[in-house]
Amino acid sequence: MALLDPDCVRRLLESADPDVALVFVRGECLVLPLDEIDERHRRLVVVRRADLPEAQGDEPVTEERVEALTRCLENTVRDLGA
Repeated sequence: MALLDPDCVRRLLESADPDVALVFVRGECLVLPLDEIDERHRRLVVVRRADLPEAQGDEPVTEERVEALTRCLENTVRDLGA
């Protein structure tokens, strides 16, 4: 069963704002600006865009990159207890 929506991962990669994060809240994947994530939800941050090598550089966001990163991040979500 997939936990993360590839579209959510794509939004993270394509965001013009480097200060966004992928957050997993109540079974839902969200991309939110870091300054909008309150202290209570900080522990639900899966990854910040700035921490992803895949988000750096000028390479186009391809389906293969999105799918590979989605699989990797799903493992992280599972490790966090989802």
